[in-house]
Amino acid sequence: MIWHLIIIILLTLLTQIGGLAWLLALLTRFVGRFWVMFAAFYLTLTVAAHYTAPMMGRVALPCVDAGPSQVAVLNPLFCLMNRQYVVPEMKDHADALASHMHDAYPGTRTRALDAGFPFLDGFPLLPHLSHDDGQKLDFALFYTDEAGEYQLGRARSVIGYWGFEEPQPGAPLPCGNETGLSLRWDLEWLQPYLRDWSLDQDRSGEALRWLANHPTGTDYRIFVEPHLALRLNASGPTIGFQGCKAARHDDHIHLQFTP
Repeated sequence: MIWHLIIIILLTLLTQIGGLAWLLALLTRFVGRFWVMFAAFYLTLTVAAHYTAPMMGRVALPCVDAGPSQVAVLNPLFCLMNRQYVVPEMKDHADALASHMHDAYPGTRTRALDAGFPFLDGFPLLPHLSHDDGQKLDFALFYTDEAGEYQLGRARSVIGYWGFEEPQPGAPLPCGNETGLSLRWDLEWLQPYLRDWSLDQDRSGEALRWLANHPTGTDYRIFVEPHLALRLNASGPTIGFQGCKAARHDDHIHLQFTP
């Protein structure tokens, strides 16, 4: 029972509803095979969350390509883990960015990474320090392959994170040799296993500048590494630095606001 309790806690922290599915499977394991029951409950709860989350003020981002005028998640894994929920205002703003990117660079697809869980403000979305109220959304950067061709709706990493852009010579390094407990991973061991693609500076810069120049709400902030903002020629009062204890933000763009 201790192991089951640990699993329930972990699944709850990672997916919000997974712990409940595991508990229901335990309670009904006499009906059928445990893993079949768990999968059935998890799928049912996931589908139910999609339809009930709007009653709680959150909507789901599309899990598959929904056309150039809508942001979709980069990897269906985010949907499988129920991490694609935002407040309606955030979805509208993200879709406006997607439409602009298609207008500026026809055929471009804008992809989202972690957003939030379907229910409960204040419920943490690990390993993020925020993303707990549907008002935060991470956007994937844009990339080109070895031949310089734009990669539609794809990133260096299959999940969009951890393909860090290294600072160029002379770029600002606010954290220096930061030490101590933090989420600021470099993951140097992982980099050789990622796709050998280059940052699409035109598209990534256009997206960051559009976000910076179209604030909405009373508390609109964009977090990105200073060296990346400089490289993409983006500046303004809405662009900030997330701090040295949070994860690196040169593999994605973090947006948050309060309508």
